[in-house]
Amino acid sequence: MTSTAPLPTKAATRRNNVATQRETQIKKRYTARLRRGDLLETIVYFSVAIVLALFLADGGATYFLSLKDVTTGIGIVTGLVGSDLMLIMLILAARIPVIDRTFGHDKALAVHRKLGKPVLYLILAHMFLLMVGYGIAQGLNPIAEAIDMIVNQQDMSIAFIATGLLIAVVVTSLVIVRRKLSYEFWYIVHLLSYGAILLALPHQFTQGMMFAEGTWARWYWMALYVGALASITIFRVIIPVASSLRHDLRVSSVDIEAPGVVSVTMTGRDINALRAQGGQFFTWRFWAPNMWWDAHPYSLSAHPDGRSLRITVRDLGKGSARLLSLKPGTRVSFEGPYGIFTDASRTTKKAVFVGAGIGITPIRAILESSDLDPLEATVILRGSDAQDVYLWQETYDLCVEKSASLRVLVGHRPKGVNTWLSAEAYSKGESLLTLAPQIKNSDLYICGPTPWTDLVVRDAKRLGLHDHQIHAERFDF
Repeated sequence: MTSTAPLPTKAATRRNNVATQRETQIKKRYTARLRRGDLLETIVYFSVAIVLALFLADGGATYFLSLKDVTTGIGIVTGLVGSDLMLIMLILAARIPVIDRTFGHDKALAVHRKLGKPVLYLILAHMFLLMVGYGIAQGLNPIAEAIDMIVNQQDMSIAFIATGLLIAVVVTSLVIVRRKLSYEFWYIVHLLSYGAILLALPHQFTQGMMFAEGTWARWYWMALYVGALASITIFRVIIPVASSLRHDLRVSSVDIEAPGVVSVTMTGRDINALRAQGGQFFTWRFWAPNMWWDAHPYSLSAHPDGRSLRITVRDLGKGSARLLSLKPGTRVSFEGPYGIFTDASRTTKKAVFVGAGIGITPIRAILESSDLDPLEATVILRGSDAQDVYLWQETYDLCVEKSASLRVLVGHRPKGVNTWLSAEAYSKGESLLTLAPQIKNSDLYICGPTPWTDLVVRDAKRLGLHDHQIHAERFDF
């Protein structure tokens, strides 16, 4: 006796075709982003190679023909490479759309921070090696040579000041120091990096090889300096100001979600033109007393509906606490939207969303905006207690609408165990895999406190998830 499988219906065939097309689109989008990232990384390496090639082409090789000049030659090279990387740091922090759409704002800033210490070391090595090299040539010790450079050489005094500013910026950016500083103080000190670059510029014209007239190096360095400073000016100042004026955002309502948590809804002109998506964030500035000077990043807590934007904020400090007293009608300026904590970073059809505390709110927004078929999504929410599961009803309704699996883990973590699970879930043997059985073939989106997020990422990697499957937008400054 034999049996034959039933022939697929036209409706089933159409659904399969649509699913295949969607999977193909996701893969194409991911491949395009990957190639764009490879190209941008290659440009960074290429820029360092160009700097070295221009140095050699302009006679730099002569420094390495005699022992007494080698120190000076290495000092010049470290200064050139350090300056090149410092300008790349500026470009990474400029929030240029193509960089943001390729790597995400958090990853671009992570690279920016990683370059900080190497750049400082290169600039310090540049300064020290030149003091030694020039000192040998003049028969002076390094300290006497430094004094001679400051007193007798044009623009060198402000170059030393620039180095001091750079040290201040890097030191205040170290994690252990940054955590002890207010955002406002750190931000003001960080602005000194622009001062350091501008103060260092004159001695590169008068003392160095970078801007020597009649050389290719002059044009390369001028293009790099102008490009970096123009990027900062255009994307961090001009576009945000123009966009804020164009859309004229105002607070339309402030709704209490839970004790110390409010949703702020803003309306304005032509909101669709922003092309914002659920999961992205803006840097907001509310023009109210004691708030106008204080700008902070908050994610959207709802997918933009074309008429309004909404954020949900918890009282976690002086800046966020002030938002609880916002009045309707308050003018709002903004930078953004930023980030790829959205469908744009998807690499597969399925998705798992894990959120804790106020981190639940962007999870709710991306769930709303994601292109997901029934049973393709799992949502895991964590809270210390039931009140910490913010926007619960909205998230529940979205899960029902999208036929997504929803798990809620409430309660504190078990003592003495390094886990992101609640004590109850841990005691029952729950894990990322039991909560989301399809996770190995899914993209994982995480939002919550940084140490908690790190634990989720750890468990995901233990399950074999690749880096490109894990998406965690971080807001460390």
